[in-house]
Amino acid sequence: MAYDSFRGFLQALEKAGELKRIRQPVATELEITELADREMKSPGGGKALLFEQPTIEGRPSPFPLAINTLGSHKRMAMSLGADSVEAAAAEMGALLNARPPASFGEVIQLLGTALELRHAKPKIVGGGACQEVVRRFEGGEKTAAVTDRRYSWPTLLELPILKCWPLDAGRFLTLPCVVTRDPDTGERNVGMYRMQVFDGQTTGMHWQLHKVGARHGQRHGETGRRMPVSVFLGGDPVFTFAATAPLPDGLDEFVLAGWLRKKSVELVKCLTNDLEVPAGADVVLEGYVDPAEPLRAEGPFGDHTGYYSLADQYPAFHLTAITHRQDAVYPATIVGMPPMEDFYIGSASVKLFLPVFKMTFPELVDLALPAEGVFHNLAFVSIKKTYPMQAYKIMHGLWGMGQMMFTKYIVVVDEDVNVHNTSEVLFRLCATTDPQRDALFTRGPADALDHATSQFAVGSKMGLDATRKLPGEGFPREWPPLIKMSDEVRRKMDQLFPGGV
Repeated sequence: MAYDSFRGFLQALEKAGELKRIRQPVATELEITELADREMKSPGGGKALLFEQPTIEGRPSPFPLAINTLGSHKRMAMSLGADSVEAAAAEMGALLNARPPASFGEVIQLLGTALELRHAKPKIVGGGACQEVVRRFEGGEKTAAVTDRRYSWPTLLELPILKCWPLDAGRFLTLPCVVTRDPDTGERNVGMYRMQVFDGQTTGMHWQLHKVGARHGQRHGETGRRMPVSVFLGGDPVFTFAATAPLPDGLDEFVLAGWLRKKSVELVKCLTNDLEVPAGADVVLEGYVDPAEPLRAEGPFGDHTGYYSLADQYPAFHLTAITHRQDAVYPATIVGMPPMEDFYIGSASVKLFLPVFKMTFPELVDLALPAEGVFHNLAFVSIKKTYPMQAYKIMHGLWGMGQMMFTKYIVVVDEDVNVHNTSEVLFRLCATTDPQRDALFTRGPADALDHATSQFAVGSKMGLDATRKLPGEGFPREWPPLIKMSDEVRRKMDQLFPGGV
């Protein structure tokens, strides 16, 4: 299902009993974070929250604020237009495993897949709701598509941008979808990088050195050209997911979004640069990054690691225009000590792209990133083991795949282990490993936000082989069977005591 607007998604959440409205004024300074943090840590992720009267330094913002909209498995599935994330992943797997048809029925099935793929390519349209209200900053010009006293020529200072945590350096946009282009190939990228508000027309642009946006910026600097950048907020929630998805460099996030929503993403040309953004977005920030400009201090910021990321030097983003819908809703999230909303987004990415991983690693059964690992720190992997040292092959392979290079710890278990049950994995880890024999240490790139490494963005990694050991791995002893009741007895007891004893 495609959502024409973020507000439309919120209406669907409310209808499904997944949204709470907060009608009294609540401050964007810390107070919204406290309420959202409590909700995110509720069983199952709690509910989405819609703050109808967020205040900025005591002043009401003209824009309501929604948070935790993707913070449960159910809401995440709804954002993908699916009954469940697993159902969306199954569609991805069927697409990747497509074979030449061997019967007329398979021909029809393949044609159906082709019809779904026709939605993947985005299309340019002449205008959209995201440009109903316009303010240009270049040359001091002010123009508007509508007249509405609520907006009073909005700058960043009118948006209900959160100051999330007490030691944050200021207000941060936390769900910005950042659009850039490769100056050589023209390939578009949509990433998500936090943006600290410096003033009404300037923010930081926190793209770390491993990110595609940073590479685009470096290339623009080498060519001596100013880099056009546009940022959009809201619209179909699938855009937010696509911006965070671990796509290969060069694959357009709007293609993924179009395939997931089964409807082509309609894009409009920006007014002050040569980029495109979704026509149905809620707010658009058009501007540029000047690679020749000195970097600026950005941070501290209470980060997804559960700690503050300290101040560092990053580029400045300069606004040339703000456009928005008349009925815009400002989307936000917070990060911090897990579990938080980002856990559900990350879990959906793992499930959706597991079929892609299986194409490279056919022995892979399942993969999980526990909330305690805050994405990059810990991965549980189950495999169908058929030969010696296979667990180590998987470790090295995963460390070589995109953002998996940041994973500090990889635990590999056998196929009969549920990697989404942390207790089960830890039991196997403790019971089936000899620490000296089964631990592997290596070095590589580290997350730029990892404060524990001795050097910036460089660190060590550890792999733990918690699979059953084979004779070919130098294990001469007999491996004992796992204690398990027979299926016959289990069935008999189920029949005798169907409701339990």
